[in-house]
Amino acid sequence: MTVKKFPTCPSRKVGLQTGRSKGVVMEKALERLAEQILSFDEASLSNLREKYRLKVEHFDGTRDWEKSVIIYCIINAVSVKNSLFNENVLKRKGEKKGKPPKDLPLLKRVK
Repeated sequence: MTVKKFPTCPSRKVGLQTGRSKGVVMEKALERLAEQILSFDEASLSNLREKYRLKVEHFDGTRDWEKSVIIYCIINAVSVKNSLFNENVLKRKGEKKGKPPKDLPLLKRVK
């Protein structure tokens, strides 16, 4: 089986940069990508989840398959982010009301 090697960065003059500045460029690009993804609503992304799940299951080793894997993971990442967000909001509301977290038993002081 032959494994294809794809370039890891676009055909720009990225090669002239030092290792540290490549990291900065990558980080900035990822931050811009995250901002774009955060602007999408979860419901629309969820509608695409099944489409990309099916593409990921049918491995063919092409660049399109690789993109499908990334897209599927991004959709799932948004879902995980929203779950974590909601969980933490509920915890904070419970702390403000003086309620103990759900996993702790309710104890009463007895004299």
